This record gives sequence, C-alpha cells and structure tokens, in this order.
Amino acid sequence: MDGDWLEDTRVSYDAVAESYAEQTRDALSGVPFLRAALRLFADSVHDRGGGVVADVGCGPGHVTAHLQTLGVDVVGIDLSPAMIDVARRDHPHLAFTVGSMTRLGVPDGALSGLLAFWSLIHIPDDEIPGVLGEFRRVLRPDAPLLVGFHLGDRSRLKTQGYGGHPMKVYVHRRPAERVAGWLREAGFVVTARMLVDLDTELPGALVFARRIGAHGSAN
Repeated sequence: MDGDWLEDTRVSYDAVAESYAEQTRDALSGVPFLRAALRLFADSVHDRGGGVVADVGCGPGHVTAHLQTLGVDVVGIDLSPAMIDVARRDHPHLAFTVGSMTRLGVPDGALSGLLAFWSLIHIPDDEIPGVLGEFRRVLRPDAPLLVGFHLGDRSRLKTQGYGGHPMKVYVHRRPAERVAGWLREAGFVVTARMLVDLDTELPGALVFARRIGAHGSAN
C-alpha cells in the first residue's frame, strides 16, 4: 500500500488543479535561472543521443511544454487526474498520463532523462530512497536526472492553497547535500548543484545527476 500521504496528495491537487494552472502558467517567464537549468538538462539529453524523457510530477504541463520547445521528446506524468486533464487541455500536442512516482509503470531503462521539478516536496523522507530507486530503474545508463526542490530543513502541513482550496499535504524543505546524498545512495553520480532565490522566503535548489551504468561505473 502506498499510504495515506499519497492519497492526500492526489486529492489535494485534484482540488486545486484549475487555480494552480492559472497561477503557474507563466511561472518560467520571470526566472531565467530555471530556464537555464532546463536548457542544461535538455542539452544533456541531446548530448547522449536523445530519446524519451519523463517530466514526473508535471502538474498542468507548463514545464513539460517548455522542454518540448527545447527539442526534448517528453511525456508528462502526474499523480492527479485533474492535473492531467488540465495539461491535456492546455497542451493537446503533448502526451500526458496519470501515474505515481512510487510506481511509474515504465519499462526498465526506457527513459533517456527524467525531470522532477519541485515534485519531491511532498514525499516523506523514508519514501525518498524507493522513489529515487524507481527513477534509476526507468533510466538508461548515463541518462541525466534533474531534481528541483525547496531548500531548508523543516516540514509543515499545508491545509490551504491555490485559490483558497483545502489541501492536506506536508511540504518538505531539504538541504541540498541531503538530497545529493540520497541520489548517490540510489545509484546516481551528482554532477552539479544550483541554489536559487536565496534571499527570499522560499529558496530553492536544483541537483543535476546521471544514472550510474549497469556495472556500477559512472559511464
């Protein structure tokens, strides 16, 4: 069983899907460092020959669509059926599917890259190793992974958001080195870290990594 936290996350984002989409539709336009990070990720995919990439926790699909403009063959995956409905409506030329990052339903080694852009923030600490193990399973050797998350070292229960709708999700802020350590333990090489919005109330971090090869090498 996936546990109540997963169902709480699904129900919460079903409730806020429309208002969340409205508030985040142009979210990338004012943050050039995030666009630069996505460009680096896309370049890394292209440098390794391309292939299908998953945007896991894609929400209403605005980041998925941005990756497509960078020439990435991308599919969006989200836990919330309502979010996927919005993504399909707003980006009908792209592929979106309902799925959980705890069990992606993707064959072993099928993906040439994976993006988790602020989608691990509701995952409990003790579930993170399993999720990252699932990411490793679906990625081919040497494929890139980009993880974005809230920077910090505390958690809080979010009970309302995005238009005032009720929610019931824990939001976890984590140190960049902790996330990097989890990635190494899960079979990834950490290649870079970027810290963003450091002087705001909600600083963030991005960790770039790539899947270690089948025989334990980094190549």
